[in-house]
Amino acid sequence: MNEIVADIDWHGHEEVMQHHEGFDFVPANRTLSAVEVGLVNVMSRETVLKRYVDSVKRGYDYVLLDCRPSLGMLVINALAASDYVLVPVQADYLAAEDMTELVGTVRSIQRQINPRLKIGGVFLTMANETTFRKDIVNSVKANFGRHLPVMDTVIPATVRLAEVSTADKSIFQHEPRGRAADAYRRLTKEVLDIGSKERSRTSDLGR
Repeated sequence: MNEIVADIDWHGHEEVMQHHEGFDFVPANRTLSAVEVGLVNVMSRETVLKRYVDSVKRGYDYVLLDCRPSLGMLVINALAASDYVLVPVQADYLAAEDMTELVGTVRSIQRQINPRLKIGGVFLTMANETTFRKDIVNSVKANFGRHLPVMDTVIPATVRLAEVSTADKSIFQHEPRGRAADAYRRLTKEVLDIGSKERSRTSDLGR
């Protein structure tokens, strides 16, 4: 990102690391905050990340951009570089209300920067088995499902998901038969189905 912001040619992708579970990733660090500040004075600052993603994506079936829950310049860059947005929403009334602002930002990016951008789905996280949480899940599906694709998968609240951040392994290795791993497998299938439908649509348009 620093090289692209500074308009410096770069060769190779030494920043891309390989995880032992079979995927590549680029870890974030504290310098991203400085990059975000530096983007203010950059030409076409909304598409800096897109230029980087375009340089690496040919080697992958999917590129996932994990964004923090804010609407700063880096998140706008991620939206400008993406085809689809997956929106995790905590099973909480305030979190569900905040989703409205994000959806408005996505619509603005669609109109002004990235007309390909679509909301692939909204999925609920940190949902436990209480009646209160179940009411929130049902409320989100009822209120937002009329306008947005709400995914079927609901990620449960479990201490195992908190443990994986320090275990250096995914939930699939940490507790492969647990509720959380099962939920993420279902979510992965839903995401893959979105990709399959998009490839089929693109293929049909190319005929």
